[in-house]
Amino acid sequence: MNLVFLPTTPSDADVLVAIRIAAMHESLERAGRFDPRRARDRFLTSFDPAFCRFIEAGGVRVGFVSLRPQQDPWLLDHLYIVPEHQGKGIGAAVLRQIFADADAHRVSIRVGALRGSESNRFYQRHGFRQTDEAEWDIYYLRPPSVRPG
Repeated sequence: MNLVFLPTTPSDADVLVAIRIAAMHESLERAGRFDPRRARDRFLTSFDPAFCRFIEAGGVRVGFVSLRPQQDPWLLDHLYIVPEHQGKGIGAAVLRQIFADADAHRVSIRVGALRGSESNRFYQRHGFRQTDEAEWDIYYLRPPSVRPG
């Protein structure tokens, strides 16, 4: 799968929030926590365009990823694929690229997922192991792969 990662700017915040809300809507509804204003505010408190990239597949904007590689572990702050493009291997392809970079630097990756969200199984399938829990989120860590040589 040919993915392209494009930079974001502060002026992209509303588009990014819309992608986030679309991707999380079902999970948030199920948890009784759907509130577009809270989703927007939560995103904007940590949004830094330096770490955020749009994801394009086949020339179509399908989501975004925000990775903070500032220390070990790196923080996978956001990975959202719009619903009509979920289940096509895009998220897995994004993770493969992130893993290759993290493994080259020998660092772990940390991620959090909303309790009850399908993203929990997604991250577990891709090698993340649960480390702790909070009221609404479950946190995971993926250690770097060690290759002989």
